[in-house]
Amino acid sequence: MLANTSYNDKKINQTIDELVGRPFSLIENFKRNGIGSPRLDIFKTSEEIATLLSYDNNRNFCNVELRPRGIIIRFRSLLETFSLVIPYYKLVVFKPANSFTFHIDQHFISVDAPAKNRAVHRFMEKLNQLKTENSPTYIDDL
Repeated sequence: MLANTSYNDKKINQTIDELVGRPFSLIENFKRNGIGSPRLDIFKTSEEIATLLSYDNNRNFCNVELRPRGIIIRFRSLLETFSLVIPYYKLVVFKPANSFTFHIDQHFISVDAPAKNRAVHRFMEKLNQLKTENSPTYIDDL
């Protein structure tokens, strides 16, 4: 789900919470050593996201937030904040060369992940661990 989350819209917030769960508590955040990624440089996206990012000439970057049942990838275009909400059961992550690509349905975002940047790789290990813990093992679990 791609949504404009610049404003505090109760319907959008409720839909996000239903898809990926409510944010982790402060205590849970400390236990996990943080739930947010470092700043990730975007270098390739799907057509709809590329259109949003093309409206300004700023450098494109995003952040990933972990939730109990999914992730939220947030990026900015002009003065608006957009969120790509991905439940774990629909999340597909590829690692071509020095990058990571997050896929859901028709949307994708590719981010740069140089080998020198250990923080990004540690975050991706944490994300993969949460995904395996929370993904259904059988079709009936959906």
